[in-house]
Amino acid sequence: MDQLTDVFNALSHPSRRAIIGQLANGPARFLDVAKPFDTALNAVTKHLKLLERAGLIERRRQGREVIISFRAEPLREAAVWMHEYERFWNERLDEFGQFFREKKTTAKNKEMKK
Repeated sequence: MDQLTDVFNALSHPSRRAIIGQLANGPARFLDVAKPFDTALNAVTKHLKLLERAGLIERRRQGREVIISFRAEPLREAAVWMHEYERFWNERLDEFGQFFREKKTTAKNKEMKK
């Protein structure tokens, strides 16, 4: 459950989601990842550390460059966890819909009896 917490924490910030979106297109150099953001490189580094802790990215040195790659597996694990709740809510919404269909039918029947 700890990694799941880290994944959701990492996804909670729009800049980190933007970084993931960028890296989903392929690995990138650190400076290329930082370029779209109007913040200090230090702020981007902090975002990357959170993403790395969650297992969503990995860094590797290539000469003087740091190459950052996206890792999808933690997102798949989060999706599986959320899917369980999706089924729960779908069942509840189906019950809710059925309640109102029955209520509408009952009201219609009462109206016809008048």
